[in-house]
Amino acid sequence: MPSYPLTVGERRAFHQLAATLACRFDSAPQETVIPVEGVPAGLAAFVSRFAKDSGRHGFAVIRGIAIDALPPTPDSYTTGFLTGHSTSGYLLLVAGLLGSPVGYADEKGGTLIHEVHPVRGEEARIENTGSREFGFHTENVHHPLRPDFLGLLCLRQDHAGLGAARLSSVREAAEGLPAETVAILGSPVFRSLYPTSFTRGSSGARPSSRPHPVISGQDDGLLMRFNVHNTYSHESRGKAALRELSAALDASCREVLLEPGDLILIDNHVAAHGRSAFTARYDGNDRWLRRFYSLRTVPAWIRDHMPAPRVLPSVSEVCRLARA
Repeated sequence: MPSYPLTVGERRAFHQLAATLACRFDSAPQETVIPVEGVPAGLAAFVSRFAKDSGRHGFAVIRGIAIDALPPTPDSYTTGFLTGHSTSGYLLLVAGLLGSPVGYADEKGGTLIHEVHPVRGEEARIENTGSREFGFHTENVHHPLRPDFLGLLCLRQDHAGLGAARLSSVREAAEGLPAETVAILGSPVFRSLYPTSFTRGSSGARPSSRPHPVISGQDDGLLMRFNVHNTYSHESRGKAALRELSAALDASCREVLLEPGDLILIDNHVAAHGRSAFTARYDGNDRWLRRFYSLRTVPAWIRDHMPAPRVLPSVSEVCRLARA
């Protein structure tokens, strides 16, 4: 996997820039410009290359980020937890190099930085609050404006070192699929349920997206829109194709046990990701990651309708605007 280990000097400079940005951003998020020009040149070039072409794998990792002192890992659902912490600055800077950091109005209150840790009582929830195995998925598969990139920064591993990130590229997985299966996956006979992170507090059945293909593009440029838990088809050929894709993603999977200070970058259109199961102890030292989303550009037709800077409108509003 492509990786960039920070030098001692880069580590120090990146930390200083990130810590300053985190404090400024939390005090005045609307006015704060993300100073990506201050990112160490080698790191900036690495991230920019990934943004232009994530390659065959669709993921890469930055290693050696300095993690400041941390409070106990939360054990309840929370947002905006680490106010002023340098890790917020790191994620905003890298998201800014990839494109524009964004949040979603109907997910986690539109926050730009998401806490990823087990929540007591939600062990089996198919969300980043769970601790059971989380199958392959691309983020926000139901949404018309899915993130182009996401990043996951490791703050703490789980106690036993079992909660590995699982990554698999459609460009590798498709090589093991028959041409007719790829053709079916490229047809709009699939829908995706809204993930539970978008329906917290709602009652009744989860809504679904409009019909969409799971695979698009050709040859080395294949792209994917898929969530093993939420993407479905009512057609028998579609159901079979989804099973074949899941098996192919498993066959080409890479497992990465992130260490504190590792930031994994994922092209959300090329690589699906998941997590192996682990056991949470709720003792303040459980697994803890932080996540960002980034869009290459925010469409002009969305900008005037954003409820806050860098926060995309609700799914229903985006769909309404798209049809207007």
